[in-house]
Amino acid sequence: MQNTENNLNQTKSQINHAADLYSRPASNICLLAVSKRKPSGDIREAYRCGQRDFGENYLQEAQQKIQDLADLDICWHFIGAIQSNKTKVIAENFDWVHCVDRLKIAKRLSEQRPDSLPPLNICIQVNVDLEDTKGGIALEQLPALSQQISQLPNIRLRGLMAIPAPSDSVESQRKPFAKLREAFEEMQKNAIECDTLSMGMSQDIEAAVAEGSTLIRIGTAIFGERL
Repeated sequence: MQNTENNLNQTKSQINHAADLYSRPASNICLLAVSKRKPSGDIREAYRCGQRDFGENYLQEAQQKIQDLADLDICWHFIGAIQSNKTKVIAENFDWVHCVDRLKIAKRLSEQRPDSLPPLNICIQVNVDLEDTKGGIALEQLPALSQQISQLPNIRLRGLMAIPAPSDSVESQRKPFAKLREAFEEMQKNAIECDTLSMGMSQDIEAAVAEGSTLIRIGTAIFGERL
């Protein structure tokens, strides 16, 4: 239990250091604890330590955790691949969805979001390096898709998400993040009121913060190795 608190503090210190380095307020950067394949008890302990935002990749596993932890005011983020037959459950149970890359999926989330809940926060996933093994749209497709999604009811387009190809140096890591930031700024110029850049994980925190990330996704560094 002590490890979770220490790990959270160390991760926040890394983010704060990067924010200081690039003259950014650390308060503008949200830490998303990626809790996939970790038990509800670990999430409850992280919550006790002050963590509120948690990301899940696997829907069935997440549903059980959401039920187990219903007494806590957790902000749940779905960060996994989205199948059409899963959109209803996602729309009914999550606060954020980070991996939208098709208008069909956005429409289903919009139609299936209960009226009793606030709009579902959406990030469009961009495949900045055009990797075959990753989801996301090409940057050239973004203007049209972002305009279409921004018009849908019951959801709110908050911004962009990306997972670039691994790279060793901060300088090389910054390049794909810079592409995403430029696309994000272009969206804002086109009257889309977005405010979120979901980019950066344990190995590229500094590069992500340098290029304007507002949400860093961290899993193993907080919860330890997964089984």
